[in-house]
Amino acid sequence: MKPLVSVIVPIYNAASYLQETLDSILASTYRPIEVVMVDDGSKDNSLSIAESYCKLHLECRVIAQNNQGVSAARNTAIREAKGTYILPVDADDKIADTFIQKAVDVIEGSDNIRVVGCRCWMFGAVNKEWSLPRFSHALLARKNMIPATALYRKVDWEHCGGYCEEEIYREDWDFWISMMELGGTFYKINEVLFYYRISTNSRRSLAKGRKRRIIDAINRRHPDYIQKYLGGPLHYHRSWSRFINFFRSEKIVGNFSEWEEGDVIYAKRNTLRAYNEFIIKQFATPTLWRGIIYGWCCKSKAQRSYEYAHRLDGLTPIPIAYREVRYCGILRESWYVCQESDCKHTFNELINNPRFPQRDKILEAIGKFTAALHKHGIFHSDYSGGNILFNDDGSKIQIIDLNRIHFYKSVSIKKGLKNFERLNIDRNALSIIGTAYAQSMNIDTQYAVDYIIAHRWRKHIKENITNL
Repeated sequence: MKPLVSVIVPIYNAASYLQETLDSILASTYRPIEVVMVDDGSKDNSLSIAESYCKLHLECRVIAQNNQGVSAARNTAIREAKGTYILPVDADDKIADTFIQKAVDVIEGSDNIRVVGCRCWMFGAVNKEWSLPRFSHALLARKNMIPATALYRKVDWEHCGGYCEEEIYREDWDFWISMMELGGTFYKINEVLFYYRISTNSRRSLAKGRKRRIIDAINRRHPDYIQKYLGGPLHYHRSWSRFINFFRSEKIVGNFSEWEEGDVIYAKRNTLRAYNEFIIKQFATPTLWRGIIYGWCCKSKAQRSYEYAHRLDGLTPIPIAYREVRYCGILRESWYVCQESDCKHTFNELINNPRFPQRDKILEAIGKFTAALHKHGIFHSDYSGGNILFNDDGSKIQIIDLNRIHFYKSVSIKKGLKNFERLNIDRNALSIIGTAYAQSMNIDTQYAVDYIIAHRWRKHIKENITNL
């Protein structure tokens, strides 16, 4: 028994052409078929025409809905369709009487064929063959060459999530990419079997803003497919995307992608954004020389931050992702993303507020925390007030700005004591921290406190001289 083919027809103000379309479908040599029409809130008599065909042809049925767009209309029709195969036909186009039969023969003959189309003829305001390029995945990533009218399996429509109902324009292109992501290929019958109407008011050109939204949507919805076949994102000059990506490489590790979103919470040399429960750090654009070094010789700050965060395992906010952009191998942009910490206070707050609740207790906890870092060979070269976080009572402490972390087998006593020199606090606070550190490291307390204070004083003198 032959499989049922469901021909779906989205309708919107198509009264002038609908009869031609339906007659061409019903003239098909292939049976069994069903014609599922969805009137998408037409303001002319399209619905009446569709209903009249339903009275004359048992194969036809129509569904009426409020205007939701062509993608929603197609999805509605397919959900109601009972066929093994789906063939979309727009309400002003036509098909040849042998199209369905030939398309079914092709798709039944190979599991690798995902979609079956044919050569197309434009008629109406234009009368000539629509010259579409030969299919390839690399080309589909840049432009669409599969007409809206092509045969595919209903189960594949289910697997790829149907037509996108967002206002992304070029919904056919988006849908065919979704289909190709399932695996397989497109087969083009070498005959003109589909007739595409060009009306006098047809608009095939797109405004710049709309074109930009299409490209952004394709990049957002199909990142793996675009990356695989273009070596990077789709660009405004689509045909040049592969060439551009040859020089511009992008690396994303992790699963967070809203890079430009969020409110700026810090903006100096580096920029911090808060987005939902994430913190996004955008590193300053490196100089050309540093860009070469980070691009070719060593890991970027973003990559180091991400990898070090995993090694620190709870001593820093949870790492989410990092992203790098290179031109000709030279690093130009980089981001690091982590989960927002539940340690809401910085060491600077503790310094600037002598009446901070439980201040001495927290200072003591930070001294012990630093000792624990050093015992495990963890050394932070930028151990400053803005890079130490703690919760309300100091029971949890974390470090950030991880690109200057170093991992050693051990940290010497003098190196460890010198690590406090960037903490701009008074002698009493330094004494509390030094005492807690010395006790944890089992070294002489007075020696440790004196050493910390002396090195902090030298650092203070250097900073003042530099600022003169």
